[in-house]
Amino acid sequence: MGKRILIVDDEKDMHDLMRIYITKAGLDVEIYSAFTGEEGVKMYEKMLKERKKPALVVMDLKLPDIDGAEATERIMGIDKNANVYGFTAYFGTKQAEKLIEAGAKDVIPRPIGFEGFVEKLKKIIGA
Repeated sequence: MGKRILIVDDEKDMHDLMRIYITKAGLDVEIYSAFTGEEGVKMYEKMLKERKKPALVVMDLKLPDIDGAEATERIMGIDKNANVYGFTAYFGTKQAEKLIEAGAKDVIPRPIGFEGFVEKLKKIIGA
């Protein structure tokens, strides 16, 4: 396997769809999943300790415990070079702005669809 992607989203269906489209596109990536913000932060720490730093963290905004902005801020506190991107239907909102302020590189709007999402991923991780 090549690069690693950590998906932080509370909806299992979103994880499954991203995984399907990433696999279908033939990207050489290992996909890790977290379903809460806390779990995402802990997973990022664990991956760093195991020398498996994610090339990309795909962060949802609305999570059941801490929101995506707080999770991003905490990940950035662990690794100031973390590569976090939001993927949400709430792009262009105050919450999306908070995600950028917390250290995310950009917010990918969900309306671009999963094929558009994969094209963005290719550019972001250099695949």
